[in-house]
Amino acid sequence: MKPQEEQQLSSNLPLIGTVIAVQANYYQVKLPSSALLLLCTRRALLKKMGQKVMVGDRVEVVEPDWAGGRGAISQVFPRQTELDRPPVANAQQILLVFALEEPKIEPYQLSRFLIKAETTGLEVYLYLNKSDLLTSKQLLDWQLRLHQWGYDPVFISVRQAAIEQIQGQLDNKITVVAGPSGVGKSSLINYLIPNVNLRTSEVSGKLGRGRHTTRHVELFQLPNGGLLADTPGFNQPDLDCDPEELINYFPEARKRLASAHCQFNDCLHREEPNCAVRGDWERYEHYLEFLGEAIIRATLRDRTSDPEASMKLKTKRGKNQYEPKLETKKYRRTSRRSQQQGLQKLEEDG
Repeated sequence: MKPQEEQQLSSNLPLIGTVIAVQANYYQVKLPSSALLLLCTRRALLKKMGQKVMVGDRVEVVEPDWAGGRGAISQVFPRQTELDRPPVANAQQILLVFALEEPKIEPYQLSRFLIKAETTGLEVYLYLNKSDLLTSKQLLDWQLRLHQWGYDPVFISVRQAAIEQIQGQLDNKITVVAGPSGVGKSSLINYLIPNVNLRTSEVSGKLGRGRHTTRHVELFQLPNGGLLADTPGFNQPDLDCDPEELINYFPEARKRLASAHCQFNDCLHREEPNCAVRGDWERYEHYLEFLGEAIIRATLRDRTSDPEASMKLKTKRGKNQYEPKLETKKYRRTSRRSQQQGLQKLEEDG
């Protein structure tokens, strides 16, 4: 680092930077208006407070060692947004990437990813890669179909490098790139940021799916400003929303609810009379299946959160405390009376 740049940074204390990578107990922090990265540890006080440091966090760095490129994180500033999977703080938008072919796009899988993206509350943009493998009519069919879902997809092709329309969308923002494995996320980032050189992989011929090439979350600096988060690919994202909230993550259902109201406030849009949502729209079957999952998840969560469901109240030494309930059939010993009755029944049958 040049002495002039070091003096300029030191004069602007406190040092505020952005965490761009997490490796075990070390954090790479990028300082503004500089290409300098500091490898930082977390102050013991933050650890005692249970303060987690995430990729995307704005942090204060103290005790900078410019020669060694080291420092310590003393403060984590409040987050504007927070994602748990992938763990990214302060993201502003999600760039959801799917391939139209190789692997072939699956409407159910796409719908699941879109719902997961909608639950974050971030802006969602849909980019469909490998558009050069489809005809103009097929692209038009997909455009009209997804428009009915409430989305305006952007067709791209990394092979032809015709993706300039993405770059303006990413400037000066933290963007999360998400999608299944093998759809071209790493290739897209390699094109947008040529010096990154992320590892890519061909689609598995046996499974027709991509192989995982990204193992952790990291933010990459875009040439025109902004940060891009590549996330590990996965094919079935979890949907962890409440059953009552699920319908709000379908844009086409939100449109119906904006012009009409269901008869019941707690309507789940299944069998209820005078429902404004239930009807002939393509993703309604997806909604019903996702709703079933949400109901099961909510039921399990209520059981674990209610101590009386899996625990029993016992009084010991004048104090009430909960103890785990044992499975009756597995742990309870058969009484002598039941044993005798069983033997007597066997003799009578014999």
